[in-house]
Amino acid sequence: MPEPLSGAPAEPAETARIGELLARLAPALDAFLAEPGDTGFPPYAPGTLPSEAGPLPEAGVGPDATVDELARAVANGSRMNTPGWLGFITTGPSTVPAVASTAAQVAGGQRYTLHAFNALERTGLRWLADLCGLPAGVTGVFSSGGSTANLVALGVARQAAFERLGHDVSEHGLPAAMRGRIYASAAAHRTIHRSAAVLGLGRQGVAEIPTDADGRVVLADLEAALAADARAGIVPVAVVAIAGVTDTGSVDRIDAVGAIARRYGAWLHVDGAYGLPANASPRLRPLFAGIEEADSWIVDPHKWLATGIGIGATFVRDEELLTRAFAEGEAAYLEGAFSPDDVHPESQFDSMGGRWADQGTELSAPPRGVLVWAILREIGRQGMIDRVDRHVAFARHVADSAVAHPRLERLMEPQLSVACFRYVPAGGGTDDDLDALNARILERLRAETPISPSSTRVDGRVAIRPCFLNPRTTEAEVTGLLEAVVRIGDRLSAA
Repeated sequence: MPEPLSGAPAEPAETARIGELLARLAPALDAFLAEPGDTGFPPYAPGTLPSEAGPLPEAGVGPDATVDELARAVANGSRMNTPGWLGFITTGPSTVPAVASTAAQVAGGQRYTLHAFNALERTGLRWLADLCGLPAGVTGVFSSGGSTANLVALGVARQAAFERLGHDVSEHGLPAAMRGRIYASAAAHRTIHRSAAVLGLGRQGVAEIPTDADGRVVLADLEAALAADARAGIVPVAVVAIAGVTDTGSVDRIDAVGAIARRYGAWLHVDGAYGLPANASPRLRPLFAGIEEADSWIVDPHKWLATGIGIGATFVRDEELLTRAFAEGEAAYLEGAFSPDDVHPESQFDSMGGRWADQGTELSAPPRGVLVWAILREIGRQGMIDRVDRHVAFARHVADSAVAHPRLERLMEPQLSVACFRYVPAGGGTDDDLDALNARILERLRAETPISPSSTRVDGRVAIRPCFLNPRTTEAEVTGLLEAVVRIGDRLSAA
C-alpha cells in the first residue's frame, strides 16, 4: 500500500455499499407506495426529523444513521404519486423510471462522452419524438422541465425572426428601436411570459389572445393582432399553439393557428408540455391536426410519462439554427480535451457524444433521457396509448356524471384528461356563493379524503379540476371523487 500523502485526511463519505444501503432504505420506499388509507393529506410536522432544525454538524453520523433518517423522511414525503392525487399536472414516477434514476445517478454521470447512458439519452429523445408524432429528423434536447424547454424553443424562434432581418441576435443582442412579439392564447402557461422576459422581449411582449368557450385561442383575434402589429412594424417572433392548456386541457386548432402564423412569416411553436403524448392515441390524433407543420415543440415527460420530476424536452426542425441561438463558445478545457477526429474513438472520453452543450441553457446535465427510455422500453407505444386513453376516459366519466347529477355542473367539455365541474346545491346560489362553497369543498377533500384535485376558474367560476395522468389512479378514485364532492357539498350547504 502506498503511503498516504502528508497531511491529507481520508475521505469521510461512503463510496461503496450502494446495494446494501439501498436495501436498507427499500422497506421505507415500498411502505410509502402502499395503498393509502381513507384519511387526507396532512402537512408535514416540523421537527419530525431529528436533524431538521439542528445546526450544521461538526462530525457526521455516518452512512447507516443517515439512511435511517432518510427512511423517516420517506414516510413523511410528498404524496403526489398516490392514486388520489389529481391536482396540477404532475405526478411521481412509476417504479422503473425511479430505478433508472438511481442507475443514472450512480453510473450515468454527465450526459456527455461515449458511454451507455449517453446512448440512452439519444434513444430517449428519438423515441419521444416518435411517440408524439413529430416529423422525422427533428433535433431535440432535454432540460429540467417546461420552463426551460419553452425558453429554448422561443430563443430559437427569436434567432430566426431577427436573422430574417439580417441581424444575429444571439451574437449582438436585440436591435435598437425594434420590438418583437410572441402571440399566445390568454390561457397560455406563464412560462411563455417568463421566456419573453428573459429573451429581452418583455412580459408585455406577449400578446394574450382571447379564448373561446372551449378554451381554444380565437383565430380571428389572433389574426387581427398579427395584422395590427405588422402595420406597426413589430417583429412577429412566434405564434404559440397550446396542445393541452394547463387549466382545462384544451387543444388549440394547430392547423389553423399554423396557417395564420405562416401568412405573417411567424415561427409556429407548439407548447405540448402536458398534452403532446396524447397525439400517440389514434382516438385523439384528430385534435392535433397540423402538429407536423410546426417549427418547434416541447413536451414534459415528467407529466404523462411519469418519469419523475425534472425532465422537459425541446424539439426543433433546424439543428444549426438551434446551435446558433445557444452556442456557448469554445473553451480550451472542454472542446480542446477531445480528439479532432472521433470517427474511431479508442476511449469513451475521445468524444463529447452530442452537441447538447451548445443547444440549450445547460452545460452540466444528467442523462435525463434514460428515464424516458426506461418507461418506453417497459411499456412501449401501446402502453402509453392505453394510459392516455384510460385517463381521458376518466375525465369523460367525471364530465358525464356532472351532467347527469342534479347537484353537479359541468363547466367545460373535456378534450384531454382534465375535467372541470362544480357542486351546486339544490337551492342554487350566486356565483360568489358557489365559488366560496366549492373552494371549501376542495379544502375538505384534502383534509378528509385520500383524493385531492386542484382548482381553476372557467369563465370566472371556481371549478373543481381533477387532472388524470397519475399511473396509480384507478376507477375507484374517479368514482370516489364524485361521491366525496356530493357528500361534502351536501353537508356544507346544509350547514
